[in-house]
Amino acid sequence: MDYPRYHKEIVGDLMNGKFILASDPKFVSLKDNLAFYEKFFKESFGYELELKSDFAFLLSYETGEMLSRDICMFFAILCYELDKDSKNFLEEIQYADFEHEKLDNYFENSAYAELIANNNQLRSGESRRDFIRTLARRNIVERNGDGKFSFTPAYKVFIDFAADFAKGKLNTNAAPLT
Repeated sequence: MDYPRYHKEIVGDLMNGKFILASDPKFVSLKDNLAFYEKFFKESFGYELELKSDFAFLLSYETGEMLSRDICMFFAILCYELDKDSKNFLEEIQYADFEHEKLDNYFENSAYAELIANNNQLRSGESRRDFIRTLARRNIVERNGDGKFSFTPAYKVFIDFAADFAKGKLNTNAAPLT
């Protein structure tokens, strides 16, 4: 059987919880073969393929993983702290570079200190650096030098999730495969 170009890489990336960004040549192949991939992931694994204008990912309705939860908590706390700092958190997340030192300052002085302390991914500066490396492997952030990073368009999945949660529109059984 002939498979689309980059098939092995597309399947590997998506099954490993990685977002495929529009800037990646694999995105074009995925988009050009959307019907094939929707059927492939649904029939092979029971996953829904989500293709947005600037990224693609898999959605699972039967996942017990906690990374998506931790990512949502991370964004919720970061957005709260940016807002408290009189910054437009959506503009900051979309356009700004973040420094680990500034991020640590937000989290170490947060009103949500207890929640942060009880989360293995967020509890310390070193655990947050490891967490950012995980986000980079998943194409959620892009590392820009030694102590800086910026968010890719994939952040929108988690911001949309939070907005739906706040509005009570959440399908509690669905989560990005991260």
